[in-house]
Amino acid sequence: MSASSASDSSIQIGGPKEVMHAGRVGKWQAVHADELERVPFSDDADKEVGSGQDGPIGAQEVSPPAMIDPPMEEVAIAEPPVAVASPIVPMSVEPAGNVEKPKLELQRRQQLEHRLKSNPTDLNSFLELGRIYRAENRPIEARRVLNQAMQIFPDEPELIWELEEATLSRSLQQLREVSDLANRLKTAETERELARCQQDWAMRRIEVCQARLARDPSMMNLRIALGEAKYDAGDFADAMEVLDLALDNDEFSPSANLIRGKCQLALGKDLDAMVSLRACALRRAVIAPPRTRVIALRLLCETADRLGLTLTLANYRSHLQLAEQELAKKSPQGA
Repeated sequence: MSASSASDSSIQIGGPKEVMHAGRVGKWQAVHADELERVPFSDDADKEVGSGQDGPIGAQEVSPPAMIDPPMEEVAIAEPPVAVASPIVPMSVEPAGNVEKPKLELQRRQQLEHRLKSNPTDLNSFLELGRIYRAENRPIEARRVLNQAMQIFPDEPELIWELEEATLSRSLQQLREVSDLANRLKTAETERELARCQQDWAMRRIEVCQARLARDPSMMNLRIALGEAKYDAGDFADAMEVLDLALDNDEFSPSANLIRGKCQLALGKDLDAMVSLRACALRRAVIAPPRTRVIALRLLCETADRLGLTLTLANYRSHLQLAEQELAKKSPQGA
């Protein structure tokens, strides 16, 4: 039997026994709670406990007055342990991902601005600086930089593309800001400003899509974007004309038929609109994405209900229910 186990077995509850602990000799002695001396709790006693010189070394660090347990009624609102330690962390210490990236981008912007002052024909610096400003949601600054570059490189395709992107970003930024303001204030003035921003967003998309299609007519996706922008601008006939070339393209025909149907509804051509919307939602050869089918079927249901087509309405509603179920399964909530 080892010495430690022998010592443990010889400990008696009724009498003291010398033992070693942390290099010091002590004694075990059984004491009942009612034998302890009762000391009333007071502010003076608290001060003595917090500043006692006879206590163990480091007692002030282990049990400062601030660590005294709160009354029971305060426990429910006490801060978690993590919050207690947070003031110790220096303000400059933050995760690298939250500080280093903006700091590096700021340094890079300053470097590029300084470089362009001494070398105003550096195209790559103009492009990079414009992208940084746009990534920081500062499209006005991006346009300023890119317009300076356009004076030197008026025919550079990549520069033209970046300037168009900055123009779109600025228009969309204004639309979002005014939409938020209109939702909060709900006044006639904000509604007028919202309508103006919506029109500006549509016109900027029309300009950019037309310019890009003029440079490359094969970009069929831009025809869909242009048709939608013209619909938003109220140019329904022009929108349908733009979409004609996309109707025979299996990839883009569902979207083209949907926008075409919306334009026909806006023009009061309900029966023609139902043909376009059925081609979008119910065509078996080309199955549209669930979200596109749901939008088209809802418009079909509204139109059939307005025209009093009872049996047709029931058929559309059954298809709509299936499409909504499919969409719910593909959405994050249904995943």
